[in-house]
Amino acid sequence: MYDLNDVCEECFIHADDALIECVKEKLPKEEMMYDLAELFKIFGDSTRIKILCVLLEAEMCVCDIALLLGISQSAISHQLRSLKQSKLVKYRRDGKAMLYSLADDHVKTIINQGINHISEI
Repeated sequence: MYDLNDVCEECFIHADDALIECVKEKLPKEEMMYDLAELFKIFGDSTRIKILCVLLEAEMCVCDIALLLGISQSAISHQLRSLKQSKLVKYRRDGKAMLYSLADDHVKTIINQGINHISEI
């Protein structure tokens, strides 16, 4: 761990200790940062992103998602399992069909913010 009393030999400008302490107090706990990193890993797979984008538009069953994306049902099911475990996707039963949708508005916001960010570049 970095000791605030140590002065970096390579730095010409050193932030004041009060600023460093203020930022340090505002940082999320280590476990929270780990969980956040794990959440963002889920967004690192293009198939999962495609599924999330489909579900951004409509609630769908595995068969329809597979048909729409041109990916096997087993691959879609595998990715949906990861998305459910990460609490990004939820499902409901309608007769024999399982219909999938985004878990909540936070997921919609994350996807839309990502699209907006990419569009600005």
